[in-house]
Amino acid sequence: MQTAFAVRVRERGQITLPQSVRTSLAVDAGDTLNLVQIDDVLLLSPRQAMIPKLSQEFSALMTEEGVSLAELLQGLEEERKLIWQERYANDAQSLR
Repeated sequence: MQTAFAVRVRERGQITLPQSVRTSLAVDAGDTLNLVQIDDVLLLSPRQAMIPKLSQEFSALMTEEGVSLAELLQGLEEERKLIWQERYANDAQSLR
């Protein structure tokens, strides 16, 4: 969806984001945004810290599935071994 909004730059360079934009992008007071300048175009986008969000999602999934951190790490180790075998085992056999 493409929507244009007129915003006024105040004396100290401040702008106000329309409420509908803040709501749809879940931007709250104090949040950090990214401002990118491409020639004479400004692109403003929300910058959300991914680590806390991902941590919460992992914790919720682990609780939902009844998996401990130790079990998750063990599963990751096993998955890593399988991926390594898929990628490199064929190469090692072809070298023989």
